[in-house]
Amino acid sequence: MNDANLEIHLGDNLKILKKFKDKSIDLIYIDPPFNTGKIQSRTRIKTTRSDDGDRIGFKGQTYKTEILGKQSYKDIFDDYIEFLRERIIEAKRILKPNGSFFLHLDYREIHYAKVMCDEIFGRESFINEIIWSYDYGARSKSKWSAKHDNILWYAINPDDYTFNYDEIDRIPYLAPNLVGPEKAAKGKTPTDSWWHTIVSPNSKEKTGYPTQKPMGVLNRIIRVHSNKNDKVLDFFAGAGTTGEAAIQNKRNAILIDNYDQAVKVMKKRFEFHKNTKYLTH
Repeated sequence: MNDANLEIHLGDNLKILKKFKDKSIDLIYIDPPFNTGKIQSRTRIKTTRSDDGDRIGFKGQTYKTEILGKQSYKDIFDDYIEFLRERIIEAKRILKPNGSFFLHLDYREIHYAKVMCDEIFGRESFINEIIWSYDYGARSKSKWSAKHDNILWYAINPDDYTFNYDEIDRIPYLAPNLVGPEKAAKGKTPTDSWWHTIVSPNSKEKTGYPTQKPMGVLNRIIRVHSNKNDKVLDFFAGAGTTGEAAIQNKRNAILIDNYDQAVKVMKKRFEFHKNTKYLTH
């Protein structure tokens, strides 16, 4: 039985964060809206084999499409960095002295966000910029296709933070014959460039939420940057991947989101977990 506690809050994350005690959280990861200037949406579909289907698949077989639902959110902000700033100030306040903060964005805002985070945490607290690369979706014909996200890592104390080296998952050597059979079998640790697929439309972990991130990325962050029974917070929780990764790794989790759709997805996702508390603000 997994005794990890999970709290899911529906409401304005800034107001909720202000209620948290100083130095009470071990690890914070956030994946806020990317400020794309668009309405982000995803349509969930189911396909079944049918002679009169509306789409063609492998070997010319036809399939009928059934729309299961659609989820969307507005990803447009007038002053995005200031929107983040007041929330990240609260994040610093509630982190423990050896805690870490991870900010997940893409190329649109990451450079402005780093300057802002340097001001809040101090440049000496910046540890890594992690590049998460993937290879899925359409290709641009007018520029190099953007197929990566950026994750900034800050430690409250750059001389004392959680980094569980032995918990890092190993990846294959590209040239295993050059390192010998023992090293090749063990694999190597990743660098600050992570290659990991997005959540496939056909994946078992797919929830249909527009910005869902893969378990593999969150598992790596949580295993390495927190310990069992620690408290992990995600205040842009979305599909709740941070919470599931935390629970699987026996960490306690607090998830906050301001969208009813997100909480609806999380309620279904965490039906299996008994130690779950829902709060509306």
